[in-house]
Amino acid sequence: MRFGFWTNNTDSWADIRSACVHAGRTGWDGVWIADHFMPFMGDDDGPTHEAWTMLGALADAVPGVRLGTLVSGNTYRNPAVLAKMAATLDNISDGRAVLGLGAGWQKNEHVAYGMEYSTVKGRLDRLEEAAELITLLLHNERSDFSGSHYTLTNAPLSPRPVQRRLPVMIGGGGEKRTLRIAAKFADEWNVWGTPDVLAHKNSIIDRHCADVGRDPAEIERSAVALVFISEDEAELAPMRDIDLGRPTVIGTPAEVIDVMGEFREAGVHEFIVPDFTMGPLAQRIGTMDTFINEVAPALR
Repeated sequence: MRFGFWTNNTDSWADIRSACVHAGRTGWDGVWIADHFMPFMGDDDGPTHEAWTMLGALADAVPGVRLGTLVSGNTYRNPAVLAKMAATLDNISDGRAVLGLGAGWQKNEHVAYGMEYSTVKGRLDRLEEAAELITLLLHNERSDFSGSHYTLTNAPLSPRPVQRRLPVMIGGGGEKRTLRIAAKFADEWNVWGTPDVLAHKNSIIDRHCADVGRDPAEIERSAVALVFISEDEAELAPMRDIDLGRPTVIGTPAEVIDVMGEFREAGVHEFIVPDFTMGPLAQRIGTMDTFINEVAPALR
């Protein structure tokens, strides 16, 4: 089982870089960044760094770990341009890029920047076309594509990615469309969820794979949840009864090991830990170290 570190792109660049460098030095398997331009809640003037620019810098600063977006909103960029960006990152990082892709959901960004938001169906239609188009570009020297939203005409992707198969990760949990898109095109799939949610949705992906004639073992599965970990029950007790509106893992290292085992039993290959609730940098690094040193070895 792999363990990824998800840094918060609303922090200062100095803190982001320091936390990611520390993750690379201490045994984390990947560094992930959300692809957003504005905060979703609270002060929408808050600072938000652009994800792909940071990944290019982190590719040089943090050797050895996978680097990806969790996930890129398809509505933000032409998907052919996004494929080009991912291939470039793969060259900069010597084959460590993951292209995370989702339908796009954060309406305030679309309104502020004049990007078409469309309907849920419209965004999913575009996501499906984009996933197919990106797959063509990544796996062929030249590609043609004619869809309702996107077109390629003898389009090259050069330089080629370093990886023989640069992974495309589809993010999202919609069972009718998103998981079917993942079954058709994804090398990896990601969703927020508990072990029960992951087990259920993994079974849905497997059924979609059967429908489209794909081996479900070709798709790696990853999960995200907030993590609160401590040996001090006085720190944990107030959190155990709070609903943070997101899947959450709360416990001592021994308890967290048990929950991670449940994720693994549910078919999860990688668990990704956000740092959003870990506090200032020094506290964040302490929490990261507790997880990677006391939890991860039991699951690897």
